[in-house]
Amino acid sequence: MSFDQAKATLNKVGYLNIDLPEDMDYVAEIIKLKKEKNAIILAHYYQEPAIQDIADFVGDSLQLSYKAAEANADLIVFAGVHFMAETAKILNPNKKVLLPDLNAGCSLADSCPTDALQALKDKHPNHIVITYVNTSAEVKAISDLCCTSSNAKKIVDSVPLDQPIIFAPDKNLGAWIQKETGREMLLWDGACIVHEAFSIDKLIHTHKEHPKAKIIAHPESEEHILKTAEYIGSTSGLINYVKNNPANEFIVATEAGILHEMQKEVPNKKLIPAPSHEDNTCACSECPYMRMNNMKKLYLCMKYELPEIHVSEEIQKKALIPIQKMLDISAK
Repeated sequence: MSFDQAKATLNKVGYLNIDLPEDMDYVAEIIKLKKEKNAIILAHYYQEPAIQDIADFVGDSLQLSYKAAEANADLIVFAGVHFMAETAKILNPNKKVLLPDLNAGCSLADSCPTDALQALKDKHPNHIVITYVNTSAEVKAISDLCCTSSNAKKIVDSVPLDQPIIFAPDKNLGAWIQKETGREMLLWDGACIVHEAFSIDKLIHTHKEHPKAKIIAHPESEEHILKTAEYIGSTSGLINYVKNNPANEFIVATEAGILHEMQKEVPNKKLIPAPSHEDNTCACSECPYMRMNNMKKLYLCMKYELPEIHVSEEIQKKALIPIQKMLDISAK
């Protein structure tokens, strides 16, 4: 199929929908394309296991931001969601950045439209705006600072105590940071559909079945889930905690994709996904956006170098400022 034909299929559905042989060896073909195109694959912990295993680097949002900034490759393939690929493009405006499926969005990013945040800024002109990295490039462009769950406390602590703060868009992360720092912030009313899906009743039942298991949770989870947790932290923080804690069983309250990398780090420990409200076969919480990527889409996007992420020069320059400030503060 020609490039133009591939682009036509992309325009219809947001990803390359091309028939391939059923016995296609995606691993071998992707490795070949990586070498041919001097490409690097960055994958979030929430990607399916096969993508994590073939990626050059797997990490959380902060780790991936650093890797994107350091990337020497000609082609950056981001196996994650749209805001992550946009962040990579903002940090690498002269490199080609790909995302296997343009439909891979984020409920948090969707909850915070640029015009609505600008309206809030206009009402509170004396507030500094800190936005979670789970936002669009346009939102980052009107922000003063960005943060991830790994560095949110450090970013908030870097702001003078007499400086009022707007924190957007995750109200659960914001509320947790308020408790951790003692800072009162004006919180945007947004939330992650994955981390709000955990069932406290099912979690209590699961803990009764595994009374020795330690509950660990991502700070995007609701307060009643966080109150049950022995440890609260980012995806990388959760992995490190499980590695370093002597306990042998853990109930993990974050997107279930993290269990793949976590289990590789602690093969002899029992990891139990925190149950969600949904009555499904997994009984755990999975991000529908992260799961839009798969090995076929990854292969096709590398072969045809589509879909490509574009950010206007004006937005890129403005959005780079709060992202770079975040990276500089985090590195101290």
